[in-house]
Amino acid sequence: MRMRSQWPAIVGYSLVGAATQLVWLNFAGVTTVAADRYGVSESAIGWLAQVFPLLYVVLAIPCGLALDRWFRPALIAGAVLTALGAAVRLIGDDFTWLLAGQILASIAQPLVLNAVTGITGRYLAEKDRPTGIAVGTASIFAGMVIAFLLSAIFTTASSLPTMLWLTAIFCVLAAVILALVVRRPGPFEPAHPTATVAYFAYEPLTPQEEPSDAATAATHADAAASIDSGSVPPHRTDRGALATAWGDPLIRRLCVLALFPFGVFVAMSTFAQALLEPAGVSGGTASTILLVNVIAGVLGSAIIPVLVVRRHAESTLLVLSLTATALACVLLAVAPGVLTGFVAITLIGLLLLPALPIVLELVERRTGEAEGTAAGLIWMSGNLGGLIVAVVVGLLVDHPPAAFLVMAAIALIAVPGARALRGPIAELRSQSQP
Repeated sequence: MRMRSQWPAIVGYSLVGAATQLVWLNFAGVTTVAADRYGVSESAIGWLAQVFPLLYVVLAIPCGLALDRWFRPALIAGAVLTALGAAVRLIGDDFTWLLAGQILASIAQPLVLNAVTGITGRYLAEKDRPTGIAVGTASIFAGMVIAFLLSAIFTTASSLPTMLWLTAIFCVLAAVILALVVRRPGPFEPAHPTATVAYFAYEPLTPQEEPSDAATAATHADAAASIDSGSVPPHRTDRGALATAWGDPLIRRLCVLALFPFGVFVAMSTFAQALLEPAGVSGGTASTILLVNVIAGVLGSAIIPVLVVRRHAESTLLVLSLTATALACVLLAVAPGVLTGFVAITLIGLLLLPALPIVLELVERRTGEAEGTAAGLIWMSGNLGGLIVAVVVGLLVDHPPAAFLVMAAIALIAVPGARALRGPIAELRSQSQP
């Protein structure tokens, strides 16, 4: 009997993924108002968001390992911690409780985001997985949109508690729904986890990495034979998921590549308003531009990756998105303004954000039982790139043309790496075909 995909699991995951971003960015659009209400500086309110990428870099790998070993309990724990973090912020009307809640939710975030490939691999048939990853990733960006919308509605100090209550209710409902839809293992739950790990620990990526002698070749053949027979030699199962994921040359390439688009997007989202202000773009207009940017990213992430995977054009899309991003940044450097801001930054969201689900889909196809750890490496690299590029652009915030040109250069640096993925992706595709 042919097993069918279970889409309710993807819906539940998508709600929790959106919840993590909602908690993260609750105060992004009301920084000044929140600072006045809670009697702290604007930079202190900024730390309510900054703890998320900082802790992600630290926790990405441990959380990925936890997902690889205890997928459903770890994912549900992430959903519960997100809801708990949102609820803790309601205990007291002061900054201390806000920070405590944000820290709890930031611990949960890697447990949720790292699971996007695992949830699709366990609950969806192989043909549906690219769509599932696109939907799951788009929901993460949709959470950003919800956060921006709430901050646009609840703009006064007296209305902030209502915003926090609505966020907490959403997070609790999302956690409950997820717990219900993943209460049983998925129909595609791997039966032999160690076999997959052993396979990817020994599989070569390119002809240059083939065994150099007959003894090494025999070792690879034995590993493959063990997988076919459903058993793995004990001495080959001691390599953990981290060694498996990081030992794969394709995963390492994708980690390096993730630094650049993540970095540009985070820096643009953080400093677009300040960089466009000298050109006469008001704060409200800049916020609208960023909102449209994320909405375009949500739509692009839900649609473009599915079409790209069907046409085997992953590398081409990555090259196109990075090149278009560089050109958009150059446009902002030479002709900043409201119209160019809308066009350039919307284009960046539409083409750059879909790069994430495309990369994650490659990770899901490549890593098997180490997908949680591998996804954690991708997210960690992206957050690290975001921190680095944001710091560099922040130093140039008083020189907008230079800042935009730096972002253009960062995007262009990644183009050769994206183009070089064509061979490995074609090889991966041929390996996955019967």
